[in-house]
Amino acid sequence: MATAIPAESRHDPRSAGIGRVYLPVLLAVLLVGAAFAMSVGHYPVTASTVLDILVASLGLSDTSHPASVVNVVMAVRLPRVLAAITVGAALAAAGVAYQALFRNPLASPALLGVSSGAGFGACAAMLLQAGALGIQTSAFAGGLAAVGLALLIANHLGRGAILILVLSGLVVSALFQALTSSLKYLADPLDTLPAMVFWLLGSLAQANRQELWLAIPLVLLGLLILLLLRWPTQVMEVGEDEARMLGIRVGLVRLLVIIAATLITAAAVSLAGIVGWVGLLVPHLTRLLVGPAYPRLLPMTILMGAAYLLLVDTICRSAFASELPLGVATAVIGAPVFIIILMRARRQWH
Repeated sequence: MATAIPAESRHDPRSAGIGRVYLPVLLAVLLVGAAFAMSVGHYPVTASTVLDILVASLGLSDTSHPASVVNVVMAVRLPRVLAAITVGAALAAAGVAYQALFRNPLASPALLGVSSGAGFGACAAMLLQAGALGIQTSAFAGGLAAVGLALLIANHLGRGAILILVLSGLVVSALFQALTSSLKYLADPLDTLPAMVFWLLGSLAQANRQELWLAIPLVLLGLLILLLLRWPTQVMEVGEDEARMLGIRVGLVRLLVIIAATLITAAAVSLAGIVGWVGLLVPHLTRLLVGPAYPRLLPMTILMGAAYLLLVDTICRSAFASELPLGVATAVIGAPVFIIILMRARRQWH
């Protein structure tokens, strides 16, 4: 497998100070961006009004704003902003975890088939006329099932070998993509099929509090596991033999990282549909800022992913007459930016 990070740059002392500077800056940018996102749209609301309504919702003050404005901020835009932050953080964290674990710069959250499995689960629920909660639950279960099948195949054929695991993920992903195509063929072309296509393109238009209450705890749990395992993962990134010599249980750490990354990816996909390029692009952008050391890279990538998807979603819903699918926007932005990153870092990939 190709190594994403040159050995001579893993312990660059300059990146520690840079990381400490960027962390509070990114957090501040995220908070300001959230307030800005709730103020823009086809129904504009001033930033001061947004802050007044948020403070009043906490019971710290009274608000005299019209009920329609309060509804736009609290019932429509706040859940969507929280969803964008959650999904962006989850996909970015899963991407950087997979890149470190598999030592592959092209690894992404979809590597083991979670996105394809979630897409199949959601389409199956739509075909059965399930409601929004049923679609989200089915998508989450489908993502977990796909990764579980990939792990089962890899354990049977290669006893946990990295290459066999990646190949198993590709096979499972192709299988669930074929199953999803079969469901689309069976769907009503006037009703169910457009809903399937729209969901598969990715969108946060239907995000609501009920879906957030299901997704956010799962994402927080997965992120906590990844953060707690960031030091063993860093050692494994250097080499599994070195990790074993230091007493790290490589198989257990790898399994826990995969479970955590799968958990947060499945939760994100169940909330937003299939949104590509975030988990591939954002870790590389963050690495350019703070260096490749994984213990610092992971928390920075979480914040960067949240801010990035919040920005893209705000553009998708407010810059055009009709909303642009989120997955389309991330691909249109991600492909050329990733090419630029490759051009800048091409000497490190040999």
